[in-house]
Amino acid sequence: MSVTSYAATASETPPRPRIARRLAAIAESATLAVDAKAKALKAAGRPVIGFGAGEPDFATPDYIVDAAVAAAREPKNHRYSPAAGQPALKKAIAEKTLRDSGVSISPAQVLITNGGKQAVFQAVAAIVNDGDEVLLPAPYWTTYPEAVALAGGKTVSVLADDSQDYLVTVAQLENARTEKTKALILCSPSNPTGAVYTKAQITEIGRWALEHGIWVVADEIYEHMVYGVDSASILCMVPELADHCIVVNGVAKTYAMTGWRVGWMFGPTDVIAAASNFQSHVTSNVCNVAQAAALAAISGDLHAAHAMREAFDRRRRTIVRLLREIDGVVCPEPHGAFYAFPSVRGVIGRSIGEVRIESSAQLAEVILDQAEVAVVPGEAFGAPGYLRLSYALGDDDLAEGVQRIKQLLG
Repeated sequence: MSVTSYAATASETPPRPRIARRLAAIAESATLAVDAKAKALKAAGRPVIGFGAGEPDFATPDYIVDAAVAAAREPKNHRYSPAAGQPALKKAIAEKTLRDSGVSISPAQVLITNGGKQAVFQAVAAIVNDGDEVLLPAPYWTTYPEAVALAGGKTVSVLADDSQDYLVTVAQLENARTEKTKALILCSPSNPTGAVYTKAQITEIGRWALEHGIWVVADEIYEHMVYGVDSASILCMVPELADHCIVVNGVAKTYAMTGWRVGWMFGPTDVIAAASNFQSHVTSNVCNVAQAAALAAISGDLHAAHAMREAFDRRRRTIVRLLREIDGVVCPEPHGAFYAFPSVRGVIGRSIGEVRIESSAQLAEVILDQAEVAVVPGEAFGAPGYLRLSYALGDDDLAEGVQRIKQLLG
C-alpha cells in the first residue's frame, strides 16, 4: 500500500472518542464547584460569604487529632493494611451501629471507604447492572445520579417539592416502579433539603421495598443532626430488609472530619465482599492514620457532636426566619443536617438591575456576582426553582449573607 492510499484510508476512519463516554458524561460536583469559586474570589480579595460547602465550620475535636498524631508515629501505620479496613475500626463501627441505631451487624459486614462518596459509588456498583432503574427522590445529592450512570443504570427521579416538605411518599415510589426497578437511594436526614423522614414514614418505605424485592441504599451520614423529629435507621424499623439494604455512613459530618476521608458501608456479606474486591483494585486501604482518627471518634462519646448540633440548631432557626423575610422566597423548616432549601420560584421572572431572572441557576450567578454570596442552585439537585444554603458557617456571616440577598432581591 502506498503512503498516499494509506493516508486516504486513515482519513476516512471515524475518530474514536478521546475520553471514555461514561467519564465524559459525568458532571462536575456543583457543590464543590461553587465552594471552589467562592474561595477563589475570597483569595482575590472579594468579601464573599459562602453558603455552598456542606461541611461543618468547626475544627476536628482535639482527642481525635491526638489519636492521629500518635498513629502517625507508629511504624505499622506506614505500611499497607487490609483493603477492607482495619479490623479494630470495623469492630468499632459494628458496636457504634448497635449503640446509635439499634442495628446489630458483624464486622464482616463492614467496608471502610475513602469517605462517604466512595461508599455510595461502591454500593451502587455492587448491585446495579446495565439498564437497571434506580429510584431517586428529588431534590437529591449531586453524586447519586453520577454513581448510577457509571454503573450503567438509569436514574428515575421522584420529585417531592416544598409543598410536601421534600418527603417522597410510597404512592409516588409505587407510581415510579417498573419491572426494571432495582434499587432506591434514600437519604435521611437529607442533603440538600434537610428533610427528615419520621419513623412511620421510614417504616412504610422499608416495607414497600421489602414487598417488591427492591434494594435500599440508605445514606445516614447526617444521623446525629436531627432537630425535633422522631426518626430512626431504616434497618431498625424494618430489620427484615437487611438482605436487601446497604447503609452508607462516615465520620465527616458528625465529627467535623470532612477532610480526613473516612466513610463506610455495611450490608449483606456477599455485597460487601464484592465491593471490597473492587476497592482492593481502586484504592487499596484507607489511610491508616485517618482510620486511627476515625476509631477514636466513634469509640468516644458524642459530646462534641451534640455541641455542634446545638450550634446548627440555632443557625437553622435563624436562617429560616431570615429567608422567610425575603419577598418571593418560601422556606420550609429543615429538621436535619445543616441545609436550608428555599423555593425562589417567586423571584424568577423579576429583573435585578438590567438582568431578568429566568432560572434559579441564573439567580445564583447574580447573587454571587452582585451580592458576593455563594449559594448552590436547585438545578444541581434535580429541582430547578430552588437554592441550597448550608448554614454550617459562623453566625455573623450567616446573618450578613442572607441580609445581602435580601437587599439584592428587594
